[in-house]
Amino acid sequence: MNHTREVEVVVIGAGQAGLAAAHHLRRTGFEPERDFVVLDHSPGPGGAWQFRWPSLTYGKVHGMHALPGMELTGADPARPSAEVIGEYFAAYEETFDLRVRRPVDVRAVREGTGGRLVVETSDGAWSTRALINATGTWDRPFWPRYPGQETFRGRQLHTARYAGPEEFAGQRVVVVGGGASGTQHLLELAPYAAATTWVTRRPPVFREGPFDENAGRAAVALVEERVRRGLPPKSVVSVTGLPLNDAIRAGLESGVLDRLPMFDRITEEGVEWADGRRVAADVILWATGFRPVIDHLAPLRLREAGGGIRVEGTRAVADPRVHLVGYGPSASTIGANRAGRAAVRDIRRLLAEQEPVAA
Repeated sequence: MNHTREVEVVVIGAGQAGLAAAHHLRRTGFEPERDFVVLDHSPGPGGAWQFRWPSLTYGKVHGMHALPGMELTGADPARPSAEVIGEYFAAYEETFDLRVRRPVDVRAVREGTGGRLVVETSDGAWSTRALINATGTWDRPFWPRYPGQETFRGRQLHTARYAGPEEFAGQRVVVVGGGASGTQHLLELAPYAAATTWVTRRPPVFREGPFDENAGRAAVALVEERVRRGLPPKSVVSVTGLPLNDAIRAGLESGVLDRLPMFDRITEEGVEWADGRRVAADVILWATGFRPVIDHLAPLRLREAGGGIRVEGTRAVADPRVHLVGYGPSASTIGANRAGRAAVRDIRRLLAEQEPVAA
């Protein structure tokens, strides 16, 4: 399609944050397709959850918060989270008639005419007065670079391509990363692999006791301060620590979660440290996290010198028409819900202050 269609708001992404924002737009009087449109590049509902590995069952998911206006009830904890949450998101889209367009790839967001933005996509262009960016991080896995990495004769893969523990049967696996994915991979792999080795840049921090509202607020504040300064956001999980549950305790007791400091280089046969220590490996599994998917916003020049987008609440400081939800402090499921509501509130105020201008 070559013509440009006009709406008041474009929502990019139909994961937790995007659907929450769309719900609040709908609830406050915006009509889908007439006033706003939701564009999603994934093949089906479920956001990043639809790509999670099958062995990540719903019962293993930490802190999945319901979307606004519709609880997720009666889910079988033994079913893969990709199935449970994919079905839930699909039902949510249908219940609230959100009319998500997919698969649609957003290629760039540029300055338009009359104070509007132009969203260029694989399905033509959209002219909009405001933008809610909810693209998450799943499509941008972070791969650290280490000397000798290209010489390794074994297999290297990232969490984003992890399909389950069975494929590592009889292999020596080095797992890199101190977050929840790294520990989950190790605990799953141990019964199958010939040997596992865990390496992290910093000693892991295990959290005892409940993670109450005050602790959560303090953790979010730390992440929020970074985005307020225009620095790339850290995940909320990176400042909360790892919950010391029964599975983690068992892993610590068995030695599966004995952690080594980060190696200094990769060799043809494995990894090695400056002190001469070596570990042979068939696989290096990088559980090293993800980075925000925001390259399509580059034409708007929103990035600060520190490398991130400076955000107040959800609003990009450099352009009040642009809101980022699921970014930085709102990159948790409950944070994404709150961010969607806050973004819509601010956008309604912005649009009320301006007379609509034809493109």
